[in-house]
Amino acid sequence: MVNPDNLSARILAVGDTHQTELPLRWGDSDALNHLNNTLYFRLMEEARMQILYGAGFKLPSETGLILAHASCDFLRSFTYPADVLVKHTVTRIGRSSAEFELTLEKAGDPSGPYARGRNVLVWMDYVANVSAPWPQQVLAQLGAMFTPAA
Repeated sequence: MVNPDNLSARILAVGDTHQTELPLRWGDSDALNHLNNTLYFRLMEEARMQILYGAGFKLPSETGLILAHASCDFLRSFTYPADVLVKHTVTRIGRSSAEFELTLEKAGDPSGPYARGRNVLVWMDYVANVSAPWPQQVLAQLGAMFTPAA
C-alpha cells in the first residue's frame, strides 16, 4: 500500500503501465472450456481494484473514482488452466478523467494479447454527484503504483 503522507513528486503520466497476474478459476469457463466473456471484465476489474487499493484508496469516501467506460475486444479464447497478465497503460489524462488501454495476455505465451480493452476513470465528488479536477495527491498515489513510461 502506498503511504499518502510519503509520496514522491512523480505523478501519473501518459505511457505509464501497471501489470497484474491473476489466475483463472476452473468455474470461470463454459462447457467448451473457454473463459466466459463476462469474466474478461472481471479480470479487468480485479486488476483495477488492486491498483486502487494498493494506492491507498478507501471506500466509502466523499470523493473517489468511478468507472465511466469499459470495453473489450475478444481476440482469442483463454482456456483453463492459465494465469492472465492484465496490463493497464495510461493513454490520456484530462481535467477529471483518465483513459487506459488494457491488454490481457496468457502468462508464458509470447504470441500476444487474447483481449484488448479500454477503461475511462473519472474523479468524482460523490456528495455533489459531479466530476471534479484531479487532486495532485491522487495523481501521485496512482503514479506510485505505475511503472514510468520508457
